[in-house]
Amino acid sequence: MTPPVANPSTHEAAVRSPSSAALALLLGLLVAGMLALELGVGAAGWSWPLVRELRLPRALAAAGVGALLAQAGLAMQLLLRNPLADPYVLGASGGAGLGALLMLVAFGGLLGLGSLLGALAALGLLLLLGRRALAATEEQAPAQLILIGAMLSAVFGACSTLTLALVPEHSLRGAVFWLVGDLSGATRGWLLCLLAALLALLLRLGARRLDRVALGGEQAWLLGEPVQRLRLGLVLAAALATAAAVSQAGAIGFVGLVVPHVLRLRGVQRMHQQAWAAPMLGAALLLGADALARGVATPYELPVGAITALVGAPVFVGLLLRGQA
Repeated sequence: MTPPVANPSTHEAAVRSPSSAALALLLGLLVAGMLALELGVGAAGWSWPLVRELRLPRALAAAGVGALLAQAGLAMQLLLRNPLADPYVLGASGGAGLGALLMLVAFGGLLGLGSLLGALAALGLLLLLGRRALAATEEQAPAQLILIGAMLSAVFGACSTLTLALVPEHSLRGAVFWLVGDLSGATRGWLLCLLAALLALLLRLGARRLDRVALGGEQAWLLGEPVQRLRLGLVLAAALATAAAVSQAGAIGFVGLVVPHVLRLRGVQRMHQQAWAAPMLGAALLLGADALARGVATPYELPVGAITALVGAPVFVGLLLRGQA
């Protein structure tokens, strides 16, 4: 079994944990700066009606999606006790995307429901196929889980490609763009931000119990924690966050991988800080990535999922090479 990813008592943190007030101020300034950048970037210049009607809703969507993906990554890393866990890497995003596409083809809508069912199915398959990996040795478990997740991602990707053949021609380009991450069609940014805030509150309320779960199932059980119920809650939280994000923006990868690692490298180890710091940092990360996607090749717009992959993939490889799993 891999070492706990959210438990500071297993070893001394390399960086002293910052105070909550200092961390909140730093992240608040970062989010505000990325929001200003997102609102100011664009080929059409700057005007209040343009900002209010087009850029602000998209910025809220970017913040909400980034926050939810960061929370999904945090929940999955705690659930699997694997620092390489991430909705994109382990197939949850692919499952949610496939579910949304199937609903689009079959019913012409219901993307949110399809994404939720797809994410739950992906996580269920991962836990089912990874039972032996979860019980494996510390050295074997990460590699086995990553291989299972890569297999699931490949299967879901192939199924999504086949499903695209059934998408009407006038919707094909949008569907392809959406599969690699696209915020141009996101319309419920305020709802995504509200959901992220609610999940942050729930994780914060359960912070002490979740820190105990990070010690391992047996240790948490000995401390009197309802381990199975807490793990089910983590599965549902990860699936809900992934589904909501994918239904609005498609498959955006590596946000859930990068954010928890950045926080831990800065000494943010305990869940009572991670619960609200992860969504804030995730929101800032995706706001910056979307501003870059819209501004780097003006007047053309790049898929934001490609930008996050360019950042996240090297981080992922670096973590593997450094043996942090």
